[in-house]
Amino acid sequence: MAVRIALPRNTSASFARFVRVAGRFYSTEAPAGPVIRVTNLPAPGSGHIRILELNRPAARNAISRALLNSLRDEIDAVHAQYDAATGEEKPLQKRFGGAAGEDQKGHTRALIISSAVDTSFCAGADLKERKGFTQEETAAFLTNLRTALTSLQSLPVPTISAISSIALGGGLELALSTHFRVMTSNAVVGLPETRLGIIPGAGGTYRLPQLIGIPRARDLILTGRRVSAPEAYFLGLADRLVEIAPESEEQAKEWQAMEQEPRDKMVLDLARRTALSEAVRLAQEICEGGPIAVRAALKAVEEPSEMVENDMYLRVVRTEDRDEALKAFAEKRKPVFKGR
Repeated sequence: MAVRIALPRNTSASFARFVRVAGRFYSTEAPAGPVIRVTNLPAPGSGHIRILELNRPAARNAISRALLNSLRDEIDAVHAQYDAATGEEKPLQKRFGGAAGEDQKGHTRALIISSAVDTSFCAGADLKERKGFTQEETAAFLTNLRTALTSLQSLPVPTISAISSIALGGGLELALSTHFRVMTSNAVVGLPETRLGIIPGAGGTYRLPQLIGIPRARDLILTGRRVSAPEAYFLGLADRLVEIAPESEEQAKEWQAMEQEPRDKMVLDLARRTALSEAVRLAQEICEGGPIAVRAALKAVEEPSEMVENDMYLRVVRTEDRDEALKAFAEKRKPVFKGR
């Protein structure tokens, strides 16, 4: 299958049809395994790229208390690897909790949040579970969700959301809390809360304007409309847009010859795997840089000021990685960074 960077275009008919397809399939999938699947992939040089796959197929990955608690465990596990004040690596001498268990693959260099479910990245809060909540339980859940997303946003390593289907409400707010968003061309995102008589309550009203500007964010939030991935890319909501398409005219004819339901399932599966693959590629590209430099650059960009930039520059210029980079340049080879 060809994977191409797609340009913004009018795809309203195709993504509307995709939403109907997703709605038809999701309830037939059987749950399997933990609510978050965890995988560690080796990062260039040292450490690993951690992948968290949301796994509640019957609920389209809606955020339940169990899913939220697991997500917080995983976020806390990454925070525990770094000094909160300096951002420097801590020795890996303790068990970092959550589904990942004991970390024997070095420090986490990047974190990817994706889906193990073809039909949804995350459909927002679990409204069925919320029906049984008291007012106090609802308030506690929302506080917990806000805390988790703020903690995710403040991680000292790059974070990426891989979106290949729907990300609505709290699902989009989850993606807004990561540094990058990779979308396939069939993805659909939105903040529909005003159509439910409420407003986005987990950061959507301030993270979205910070990302795409107040006028565009106001449009999306007040109308509650769903946005196709190409439009999201055009608005600046997606950092990478990957088109899912046949490699050739012959393959296109093969797709057309298939029955609609098998073809739709095949495309959804392909899109999910492609989104994750592109997110991993992006994470690997970032991790080609020095670990200390990547964390310092991230902090300087997230807290833009001359003082922070100067502090971060002083932090990196005295490192062994900096010396290795200069030596590698002189020897015309790739540097081997060790995060020291």
